[in-house]
Amino acid sequence: MHSVHFTAETTSNGVVERDFAVDGVPGVLWSPASGPERAPLVLMGHGGGTHKRWPAMTGRARLLVTGCGFHVACIDAPGHGDRPRTAYDEQEIAALYRAREAGEPEGPIVVRYNAQLAERAVPEWQATLDALQELPEIGTDGPVGYFGLNMGTAIGVPLTAVEPRITAAVFGLHWPDALAEPAKQITVPIEFMLQWDDEHIPRASGLALFDAFASKEKTLHANAGRHKELPRFESDSAVRFFARHFGRAGTSPA
Repeated sequence: MHSVHFTAETTSNGVVERDFAVDGVPGVLWSPASGPERAPLVLMGHGGGTHKRWPAMTGRARLLVTGCGFHVACIDAPGHGDRPRTAYDEQEIAALYRAREAGEPEGPIVVRYNAQLAERAVPEWQATLDALQELPEIGTDGPVGYFGLNMGTAIGVPLTAVEPRITAAVFGLHWPDALAEPAKQITVPIEFMLQWDDEHIPRASGLALFDAFASKEKTLHANAGRHKELPRFESDSAVRFFARHFGRAGTSPA
């Protein structure tokens, strides 16, 4: 059995933030300071080269907590944040930097590396979910969502494909190469984000991944702009998406 070990706790602006570890994997759990005895849980995957406390992660988590009263959990992916890099991690990161400096396509390296990270991260996420559902404020009978872009999508798609407890997910900003097949196994409601002028991910590639999901309810959010120019209001949309599917009235801006 997996168990969660809390190591630190702070509270600010109605949000309780707790550092934890499950089987040595570090994470953070954001929860409402007050509210119902139990609330839905959203698992949140961070992007490549960032970590569980990256500003985008903290901002999205607080929107979900304050807007809907949800719990939100994020863990460091292998080789990220507080986790050491393996020799393979160092090799792939070096290859990525070489391609970037030479002006060569980064996509093939990112796709390959993220696929390998996902193989390691999916069982870690499942262990984390097992442990968090043992908490009385979350429980085993409440809904679970997943929210992750970029590398968060590379990990989240195979996770959602094999994890029946996840019943709604937000993905986006990734190539279909390693994800199209697991996407075909996903039937839960999906919201998908795509940058129309992405300099790394060809528009057709983003559309191909969206098309691969077997979900009867899936929504494409395409915005003008380059890869790192995703509008901040898409986070508000994700809050409304989870509120709609988990039966909570979100207070995020319309």
